[in-house]
Amino acid sequence: MMRQLACALAGCMLLAGAVAGCTSARSNLGTSDNSCYLALPSASNAVGAHGRLLSVDLFTLTALRERAPQLFTALGTKHASPQRVCVVTFVGKFNKTSVLDPLGSSSGRLAVVVLATPSNQLLGTVIFTGASLHVGHTHIG
Repeated sequence: MMRQLACALAGCMLLAGAVAGCTSARSNLGTSDNSCYLALPSASNAVGAHGRLLSVDLFTLTALRERAPQLFTALGTKHASPQRVCVVTFVGKFNKTSVLDPLGSSSGRLAVVVLATPSNQLLGTVIFTGASLHVGHTHIG
């Protein structure tokens, strides 16, 4: 009887460990961009209700310069350079009066909100005329 109880207890512990391992692996959003999801309220506030969320990406400034030189150039150097930035892209109708801290074109169909991470400080909302800018892979949308 003791042996059966010990085996049952060991089996339960093994099962609990396996289940805990599976759920902890899925407790995040499955991307390396998790910290940027905390920036979504700030990014949404920057564009108001003028667009639909297209993507969320985390970059170092070096990677941003390499992958999206147009965006990097539009940001300029008006803020102290953070090491990492969250790039949140929205599609819709935008103009310089409808977004916070506007940069780029005076109006367009794409607004790219760039925030320092982890502070979520808005570095700029860059407006592009076309939807051809690709800074990363789409996570949600």
